[in-house]
Amino acid sequence: MKRKPRWLWAGGLAGLLAVGAAAPQSPSSGARVVEEIVARVNNRIITLSDLRQAREALRQDITRSCQGCTPQQIEERFQQEEKNLLSDLIDNALLVQRGEDLGINVEPQVINQLDNIRQRNNIATMEEFERAVTQATGMAFEDYKEQIRNQILTQTVIRQEVVREVQVTRADVEQYYQEHKNDFIRPEHVILSEIFLSTEGKSAEEVAEIEKKANELLEQLRQGADFAELAKRHSNGSTAQRGGELGSFERNQLSKEIADLVFNLRRGQVTNVIRTQGGFLILRVDERFEAGLQSVDKVEGEITNILYNQRIPDALRRYVERLRAESYIYVKPGYSDTAAVTNTIIEEVQPKSEDQAEDTGKRKQRKRSPQTPPSPPRNPQ
Repeated sequence: MKRKPRWLWAGGLAGLLAVGAAAPQSPSSGARVVEEIVARVNNRIITLSDLRQAREALRQDITRSCQGCTPQQIEERFQQEEKNLLSDLIDNALLVQRGEDLGINVEPQVINQLDNIRQRNNIATMEEFERAVTQATGMAFEDYKEQIRNQILTQTVIRQEVVREVQVTRADVEQYYQEHKNDFIRPEHVILSEIFLSTEGKSAEEVAEIEKKANELLEQLRQGADFAELAKRHSNGSTAQRGGELGSFERNQLSKEIADLVFNLRRGQVTNVIRTQGGFLILRVDERFEAGLQSVDKVEGEITNILYNQRIPDALRRYVERLRAESYIYVKPGYSDTAAVTNTIIEEVQPKSEDQAEDTGKRKQRKRSPQTPPSPPRNPQ
């Protein structure tokens, strides 16, 4: 299947408002209020509220990512993607459960992620951060934290169980290179990453402290510290969650001051601390390309990423289909699971209270022949 699940390709968390708007609430293991249950995935339920939150998040995400689109174009794209929301929620629940079954502990990453978001939003304490989260997203902090935990857990399962099974060989790279040589005829350019420390609204004394911190980070980098990790932890830029990745730039796309610096560096080298109007900047040259046809060695990493991105969605879909075949999934009539595997049982699921909703679902999915209707489950809720 070629459709890319929304939860697979979600980007980093850029800020409080972006997190609250862009990421739907994960299905919970128990209902907090008596409401309509849309689906059950083993011992988890997906409620109508979960589905509504996912719809609202989808609409906001499309609106934000398609700035030049007309309202009609946004609506058409929403209608196209909305039909897969329940399927994606089910798949996400299966991956979270798989991570829990594997005993994957992501608490250190969750704490680090929360602290990174707090720092990037210039919030002094966690208590203030918790209040800001509730105000900005409209959700309880524990729900917000659980949402981040499930995102990290899902991505960890994908890396451990799916990505490592996808193989890209040197022969694959060379074949792609020969078939797409024109794609690698390029002007002189560099690929950059950044660590940016903002001084906006700071006093002279605070600016001095920030400059001192920037120089300390530079010294750590020169001693071999991981650039991406330092960017994630300390950068105030919008690229922080991506490890500071800025992208590709030709010489004329940069100011003369910056261009003169970075085009005189080799791959992996970093600039001194650069004072800018809004703060202090450290740049790293991730790769530098001369003008003309790039050698296969120069673009091997780029081609490898292209091939992985082409192969991972299909590998992930096959993996999730296996999880579905081993699981107990019920979808209420009237709702559509567009990725249902063959012989998935569809049953009416009635609303229940919180206590009733927390019973354990059967982990083995019942199979049936096309001629024989399924028997009602004992406790579908």
